[in-house]
This record gives sequence, C-alpha cells and structure tokens, in this order.
Amino acid sequence: MNHDHYDDNLIRNVLRSAKTIAVVGASANPARPSYGVMRFLLDKGHKVIPVNPGHAGGEIHGQKVVGRLADIEEPIDMVDVFRAADALGGVVDEVLALDTLPRVIWGQLSVRNDEAAAKAEEKGITVIMDRCPAIEYRRLGL
Repeated sequence: MNHDHYDDNLIRNVLRSAKTIAVVGASANPARPSYGVMRFLLDKGHKVIPVNPGHAGGEIHGQKVVGRLADIEEPIDMVDVFRAADALGGVVDEVLALDTLPRVIWGQLSVRNDEAAAKAEEKGITVIMDRCPAIEYRRLGL
C-alpha cells in the first residue's frame, strides 16, 4: 500500500466498520493527545480499550486499562497506536501474536514505520500511518 496517500473511501470504511478499538499508549493525562482522541472515539460510539502497562487495572474515561494487547479478552477491530514510530514494530509483533487479528493498525500523527507496516500487511491487516482518526472523522464529515 502507498502510505504517502490514502483513499478517502478506505479511511471512511475503516472508521465506520471499526467497532472495538484498542488505544496503545492511552494516557490518563488530559494534556496528552491520546486522552482527547480516546474521548472522541467513545463519543462516536466505538468501544475503546486503553492499553498502557503503567496504568493497567486503572481506568481512563471509565474504561478499564489493560497492560498489553494480549490482555484484551475480545476480538478488536482496530489498534490505534500512540507510541513513537520506532515502537511500531513491537506493536505489530504484539498484534501478530494475537489469536484473532484486528483488521486495522492505525499509527497516529508521526507514527510511521514502513517495514512494520509491510509485516502487518503480509498478514492481511490494513495499515494507516501518520494520521489521526479524530481529524479524519472531521475532515470527512462523519
């Protein structure tokens, strides 16, 4: 896939079809972008599962925080990654170890690793990078 440009229909379909979203790097700090994006996704009707080992067992926006993706007890549709770009490879490895693979891995703004993306895409996972779903929702008028 060309990660320099994404078709609007692809983005639209991902946002409409992703019911359960794991937010890797979710933060309980209101100043952090992940905090606001998680609230936005909840307000749009998504089930959002925050993933952050430092907050595991706590809550963010009333949602129980898990320490890692493998701790999620249900299939997830999308993994939204709020980590540094060089951590994306490790997140992809964690995703590929799941019993049920998500349909999408979404790297937030500045989160791009083409090698990690290719590894996920080889397994049939759609990868979107260097984009924010909250911005895309607004841009597309969803």
